Amino acid sequence: MKRSTRRRLTRGVLYAVFAAAVLFVVLSADWSRIQTNFLNVEVARDTFPEIVTIAAKNTVVYTVIAFVGGMLLGLLLALMKLSPVLPYRWLATAYIELFRGLPALLVIFGFAYAVPIALQWRPPGGNAGAGLIALIIVSSAYIAETIRAGIEAVPKGQVEAARSLGMNSAWTMVTVVLPQAFRIITPPLTNELVILIKDTSLLFIAGMAIGDRELTTFSRDALTSQANATPLVVAALMYLVITLPLTQLVAKLERHNKRGR
Repeated sequence: MKRSTRRRLTRGVLYAVFAAAVLFVVLSADWSRIQTNFLNVEVARDTFPEIVTIAAKNTVVYTVIAFVGGMLLGLLLALMKLSPVLPYRWLATAYIELFRGLPALLVIFGFAYAVPIALQWRPPGGNAGAGLIALIIVSSAYIAETIRAGIEAVPKGQVEAARSLGMNSAWTMVTVVLPQAFRIITPPLTNELVILIKDTSLLFIAGMAIGDRELTTFSRDALTSQANATPLVVAALMYLVITLPLTQLVAKLERHNKRGR
């Protein structure tokens, strides 16, 4: 049997198996129960407009705050890790490795409960503020490594040319290296933004006030009060509305960078 014929037969078998699996699911599923418990129109209607005006809005606001804070702190950490001063490099490396190695949920829990009790400290913004500080700290560790990789990806000749024109190290970094580095790392930074949108769901562990609830906390509370899973489906759709345009942007930026190279 020719290789091309064998390949077509294999592909045909795979399609047949897939079609059979889909048919089995369609025929065996209890669609009435699924509709009642996951796709209940009346329950879904009850989540509006609060799921948009409160939950989705808070999710976006928390994401922006965490991303901007993580970007600023991450840039500082990246520069410290590339610094010729050894203590700065040690401190930045220890910070990055620590918070990249810890689960974000554990860090949020620590800042919401353990740190305020241990230090008698009231975080700004209450529990939501404590959770956001934790998200900033965790995201900055990942963003710092992304920025460092972008800086190191800038050709050394660019730095040498700038220095030959009389620029000092700081001005070269600000005007030559960083603009090129951020062009290189735009796709991974956008991907980090998408991850942060989903990580805001971890803020539920901090205990949110009614007006501070993001999508996951809002849908969990609605599920409990309605005894129905439809709010979770609505929240999932809201997450997709927010994240899908960003994931498409990441793909577009990656294609643009490949064409540029």
